Amino acid sequence: MSLQVEKLEKNMAKLTIEVSAEELDKAIEGAYQKNKGRISLPGFRKGKAPRKMIEQMYGKEVFYEDAANALIPEAYEKALEECTEEIVSSPKIDVVQLEAGKPFIFTAEVALKPEVTLGKYKGIKVDKVEIEVTDAEVDAALDRERESNARTIAVEDRAVKDGDMTVIDFEGFVDGVAFEGGKGENYPLTIGSGAFIPGFEEALIGANLNEETDVNVTFPEDYQAAELAGKPAVFKCTVKEIKEKELPELDDEFASEVSEFDTLAEYKEDIKKKLAEKKEAEAKSVKEDAVIKAIVDDATMDIPDAMVETQQRQMIEDFAQRIQSQGISMEQYMQFTGQTPAMMLEQVKPQALARIQSRLVLEAVVAAENIEATEEEFEEEAKNMGAAYQMEADKVKELLGENGKKQVVQDICIKKAVEFVVSNAKEAKPTKAKTTKKDKAEETKEEA
Repeated sequence: MSLQVEKLEKNMAKLTIEVSAEELDKAIEGAYQKNKGRISLPGFRKGKAPRKMIEQMYGKEVFYEDAANALIPEAYEKALEECTEEIVSSPKIDVVQLEAGKPFIFTAEVALKPEVTLGKYKGIKVDKVEIEVTDAEVDAALDRERESNARTIAVEDRAVKDGDMTVIDFEGFVDGVAFEGGKGENYPLTIGSGAFIPGFEEALIGANLNEETDVNVTFPEDYQAAELAGKPAVFKCTVKEIKEKELPELDDEFASEVSEFDTLAEYKEDIKKKLAEKKEAEAKSVKEDAVIKAIVDDATMDIPDAMVETQQRQMIEDFAQRIQSQGISMEQYMQFTGQTPAMMLEQVKPQALARIQSRLVLEAVVAAENIEATEEEFEEEAKNMGAAYQMEADKVKELLGENGKKQVVQDICIKKAVEFVVSNAKEAKPTKAKTTKKDKAEETKEEA
């Protein structure tokens, strides 16, 4: 295999990768062996037709695509190992030459890691965040705890109201015709959850048990099913069950049941303490974000679009894995929300760009300040990872390998860079929301 690298504009590059004619011929033979069992020719038993006969019947290119698909991944990986540039995007592959007896040539257009010119990154000024926990916030936390400990009771003597948990049968019609995917039986639906298209759940408020109710809605203009987008529809619905929550009394007995405390007063004090700790953590995160944003705004970098697109796709894949663990497929999610893959990609684009910018400037700070990770810090991180995945630290290190270790070490350095720039930041006094005449007089007095 041979590699040529041609640098393009805006931190893009074209890798021209050449695989020997011998390797291509082996791949074509492999494609033949893989597919011959599915090919029938007159006069031959299935799977027994010679390669030359198949190529004569279907064309000599019949096995080219499978051969290329077999060669490209391995050849590209070898090219990455040989390439001295740091590639930060998925490749855009284009086949240049694919013919038996000749070298196989393809190109991979990729994004290269852009250089970062840091501006100011020490002594960044950020607003100080005041920490205060109000009684209303404590009461709201108590209400959430009551909600989580509520009993669910069946209701039979009234119609549906907002917040009810229902079980419904439904069938949707557009222009009087039932449409595909618009029918459901024994479907659990909490009124007000926003799980259905706008207007559907609100229209069920007032519906009685076991009585058919017509729900008139209009599909959003950007609904993922183009044949339904923007169209009015009628759903014939029957509410089969209505349930509501019964909240427990807010007293000492409740406190002792849901916490380690005997009295409600003690429990409320603990809630206040935990809310303060949470706010302190949030304030720390806000300060970090503000410092990093300021450094990004003062830095110079030319980020290629392909790098952002790769980050966007990775974020969508991560999201798909998270909801899959909850039993929801991406197809179901898009159906429920009315989103399309293109809409989701566009939605995460600002966040994807921000992630890349933050990472790049922090890597630049690591280089500028010669920040390193010690072996002890790596060992500690491996131990933490082992605890998270319930395995020994040595097993974690074995699974990581050299490349994985480099990534973990780099992540440790990034964390240390964050600590460095935040510890060097300066906090300004919080600004007042409103200045009264008395406040202005006091300020003037102080200045004098």
